Amino acid sequence: MGGLSKVFFDIDAENIAGLEYIKKPFAKSEVLRILIVDDDTQIRRACCQILKAKGAQIIGAGTLSEAEAMMRKQDIDLVLLDLKLPDGGGLTLLEKIKVLYPDTAVVVMTAFATVSSAVEAMRIGARDYLTKPFSLQELTAVLERAGQRAIFDQQSRLLRKKLNSHEETNILMGNAPEMGKLHRLISRVTFSTHPVLILGESGTGKDAVARAIHFNGPNAAKPFVALDCCTASQSSIETDLFGGNVNMHAARNQSKTGMLANPEGGTLFLDEIGELSLEIQAKLVRVLQEKEIRLGGSRAISLSVRVLAATNRNLASMVEQGKFRKDLFFRLNVVSMRIPPLRERREDILLLATHFLAKNEHPSDLSRSLSDHALNAMLEYDWPGNIRELVSSIEHACAVSREAVIDLGDMPTNLQQVGLARLGEEQVCSELKNAEGHTNNGDATTLGDEIITISEMEKRAILETIQRLNGDKLLAAKLLGIGKTTLYRKLREYGIGELIPNILA
Repeated sequence: MGGLSKVFFDIDAENIAGLEYIKKPFAKSEVLRILIVDDDTQIRRACCQILKAKGAQIIGAGTLSEAEAMMRKQDIDLVLLDLKLPDGGGLTLLEKIKVLYPDTAVVVMTAFATVSSAVEAMRIGARDYLTKPFSLQELTAVLERAGQRAIFDQQSRLLRKKLNSHEETNILMGNAPEMGKLHRLISRVTFSTHPVLILGESGTGKDAVARAIHFNGPNAAKPFVALDCCTASQSSIETDLFGGNVNMHAARNQSKTGMLANPEGGTLFLDEIGELSLEIQAKLVRVLQEKEIRLGGSRAISLSVRVLAATNRNLASMVEQGKFRKDLFFRLNVVSMRIPPLRERREDILLLATHFLAKNEHPSDLSRSLSDHALNAMLEYDWPGNIRELVSSIEHACAVSREAVIDLGDMPTNLQQVGLARLGEEQVCSELKNAEGHTNNGDATTLGDEIITISEMEKRAILETIQRLNGDKLLAAKLLGIGKTTLYRKLREYGIGELIPNILA
């Protein structure tokens, strides 16, 4: 590595640790584990002192083999990797890291002569790169960026685990890119006190997002109070929010403290805030602007609750129509996040379905699973009710199915229709394919040396269709394009009624 480490010759460990621009620690997190892979001991020492001053746990390696051994032993959040090592190129290790440890961030170091390697490293997935020789300020800046991002990624992973394990927020599980963005945004706002506006269609999990923000932040031990602005009357909403006199009995009134005046603090979640009347909106925006709420007409107390709001409506459009106050919209929209509908993250459907199947245990203790036909229908369906509808569909299927395998006939009607359309397309394609080599001969068809009558073909089609639909004759009739009465008549004519299980007949 020759003269590339010369920038460190005049700086000892004590001086490095005392420099003002490296004293600032990383943001609060679990201990950040960083692996420095470089055969130059001076560079390793300098990086080690900078990162230790920021509260990180540092491991050093001088070769690729040492680095791989260390990564097998423990989880690493960030790797600082030289591209030229005694036992090979750093790009080899980078490729392995991206495959085996995709959550680990990598910063590469390279000499002027290998800038093209740095570009290739960025293409493979490196987070950043340093060109040697570099100054301490440059090294510190890159490590600061990479360290803070690694902490952010670490917090996002922890949040994802919590969301997947917590009963009320596991509907937010998912690996789709849009869900990754949502998880990262949730982790950013949990420690803030600003209002958050949660946007999403009905059934996407807006309540779960609000709970994730609250229970993963500093107010987790404080109350989380939700108010549904859609189902309650406007008068009761006003009393719930701001307090007032409640007619408990004919003889007397009782004063009620509003949710906004809760002295314990915590979080107030206003679900479907677009349904609030303009009068209540005016009072709410005043509280948010002044950050205090008046009690008894004159006495004011500071606002100690954090306000989260959600809606499935287009508030910007409502502002233009005069149905929602512009000032309240801007107060709530300090941070906004959109939950993607299920149809925009179909890659998560199998994960979600499997999770909710596991929650509906089979009486025989057999694990539930989905047939190909049922799963294909779920993947093609647009889910207007989103996660809520998916959960309901799984519960329906588990309730009506007598088997461990959920088939298309066990699903709700809307999913059956999607599945039937797909089955119909598959059957048409299959029949067209099988028609090759068939010769129509009056009332019979030839296939090789076998003579098959039209009646026999019809009988086989009926049997196969009903069997594929788990014995559901009504669905079979729809798929075959005949009425239910006609189907029963043909079952009697062909003497195959006893061969069909009497399910959902």
